[in-house]
Amino acid sequence: MAPVTPIQETTGLPEAPRTLDRREGPYGEVVLRRRGGPPAKTGADDSEAPAAAPVIYEIIANGCFLMDTSDGRSERLLIDAALDALPAGRDRPSVLIGGLGVGFSLARAAAQPRWGRIVVVEREEAVVDWHRTGPLSAVSAAALADPRSEILHTDLVAHLRSENAQDTYDALCLDIDNGPDWTVTEDNDSLYSPAGLAACRDRLTPGGVLAVWSAQPSPAFEEALRNAGFHGVHTEEIPVVRGVPDVVHLARKGA
Repeated sequence: MAPVTPIQETTGLPEAPRTLDRREGPYGEVVLRRRGGPPAKTGADDSEAPAAAPVIYEIIANGCFLMDTSDGRSERLLIDAALDALPAGRDRPSVLIGGLGVGFSLARAAAQPRWGRIVVVEREEAVVDWHRTGPLSAVSAAALADPRSEILHTDLVAHLRSENAQDTYDALCLDIDNGPDWTVTEDNDSLYSPAGLAACRDRLTPGGVLAVWSAQPSPAFEEALRNAGFHGVHTEEIPVVRGVPDVVHLARKGA
């Protein structure tokens, strides 16, 4: 696709939500939308104008909001918590990040020198394009240029279960859909099933860490992790202004 360049405005009301790109793919529709922008001026003196509203980019799949660039704390915690849970002596651990999203998790991993290989699995070609040639490059350009980083354009569930892919990782950091209790794409349910968790366990090195982002706490998923043979199962919360907190579920493969 041609580069998507955010519109630059210097006057007027904040820009209404605007669709920058819309794609139909094998998993349905995915949309990149922009909201925010400069506020209206209140007088001749520019100092009287309120501060500009931040420009926010949103990813929407099949009509359902998935994520945006307004915060990023929980996506960064996904990486931080996994790294902290690894044995201190593990040198240059490898990490698989599933999916790319708005790029906060990839950017966080690339900013941490302890990580070795950083692999991102993303099935939506549009999302990869928005990072390589579109406005989301503002988040991920430096990380994509990092020689440790690699993007795999494939489905995460298929990749984890593939008999041809023998790679193992010290950490799996998964941010797929809205978490185990609410998926936009039906096929993503299988990631959180007993077979999906077994595939995750098989792709981890001994003592490796599984970190799973969720839009809400899930005691049932914690129990599923224990039933799948993981140890040290616990949840870290990210407080939000309203509603239930975002969380990161953490679990460790036996040594």
